[in-house]
Amino acid sequence: MKLYQLQQIANYLKKFDFIKFARRVANNTIEINFGQKESIFFDLTRGNSLIYKAPSQKIPLTFNAPFDIQLAQLLNYSKLLDVNIDKNDKVIVFKLKPKSQYKQKIIFFRLEFTGKYTNAILLEEDETIIEALRHIDANKSYRVVKPNIKLEPLKPFKIEEKIKEFDVEEFLDNNYKKRYTFELNRLKKQKLHLIQKKIDTIKKALSNLASKDELEAKALEYSNFANIVLANLHTIKPYDTELKTTDFEGKEITISLPKDIVKNRISEYFFNLAKRAKAKAKNISIEKENLEGKLKFLENIKSALNQTNNLYEIELLVPKQAKSKQKKQKQRVGELFWIEGYKILVGRNAKENIALLKEAKANDIWMHTRDIPGSHVIIRTDKQNLPQSLLESAAKLCVDFSTSNPGNYLVDYTKRKFVKIKEGSNVEYDKYKTISILKEGIEIRE
Repeated sequence: MKLYQLQQIANYLKKFDFIKFARRVANNTIEINFGQKESIFFDLTRGNSLIYKAPSQKIPLTFNAPFDIQLAQLLNYSKLLDVNIDKNDKVIVFKLKPKSQYKQKIIFFRLEFTGKYTNAILLEEDETIIEALRHIDANKSYRVVKPNIKLEPLKPFKIEEKIKEFDVEEFLDNNYKKRYTFELNRLKKQKLHLIQKKIDTIKKALSNLASKDELEAKALEYSNFANIVLANLHTIKPYDTELKTTDFEGKEITISLPKDIVKNRISEYFFNLAKRAKAKAKNISIEKENLEGKLKFLENIKSALNQTNNLYEIELLVPKQAKSKQKKQKQRVGELFWIEGYKILVGRNAKENIALLKEAKANDIWMHTRDIPGSHVIIRTDKQNLPQSLLESAAKLCVDFSTSNPGNYLVDYTKRKFVKIKEGSNVEYDKYKTISILKEGIEIRE
């Protein structure tokens, strides 16, 4: 950001009387809403900072660090007393009176666009640090940024720039368009690459999957090896690595013997291999069906990623690997999503759909696309009323994972206790409501 740009933006912000809310919406981005339809976003990424104006949007993650807690407590519904540039440097300073203070209290909120040490800092009136987006130690900078210590002033820095007059609102709007397009393309490319890797892994597993006949033949071979070893046990020496003999039809045969297994247990070793091969042959169709179900599920995610132009939906479809306890939980059945703090489970195939129905509790919400086969969705909850935004997001997932074709779809939902399992994953249900979801296609231009 240029100093002259920050100066004119600071003058533009002076027209507002209060801050409705402030929150972090990304690792380095703070949203401030001044009671208007659109918010001002301050991206404090080092070396790539930006200020833009955009509508407030749902975010897939909630930030709960000490900085975020103090930011909400001190800035939400605070009175905006002044906005200035600090000592002709690239720092915007908000002078604020927080809401619900039992005595008159003034705080400052500094947004420092200073390159390497770009930061957001909350200060008491005497310039004692309350909290900061980034804590900075003495071994990193002459200027320590930590709670409960006085903030040292920045060293004087001479900035020579030609002052250019510009339309601030148009500037903020254009910044948003540039940033949104860049971030959309970057994130979509990243998520598509991740999904494609998973698709390739499953395709490879499917191509390497042995047939039922191959496994049954292997089971018979291992069983023959076990019986031949038993018949020739007296000829095997402790150091032998193979057994050369004839089979029960008089044909010469060489059997490679397993290492580190005493000779009395070799036949048992081959019998176990035969048993496993036989069991795998019996269940190979189930394994193939599960892999094909997961492949279709991933292909639907890929299709949905290609079709969406919404950053929130992209993060929802392919969430980050989270460190939180919520995301660390291992999910035994189905794909796990978190929307607005609610646990959402999606069946990836018929087997998982059945399992989800059986595991769901009576008051959980069940969802399914009307008239087309696809994923069952379960919202884990015991609440009577759920946010409409949550229901719509879950219904969108239900459609995205049931079909890749664009169009208008109806998604029925009801409590799990009103759903009756018929045959397989087929159900009957009543006392339901319906949400209409538009699945947009990919625009193809000549």
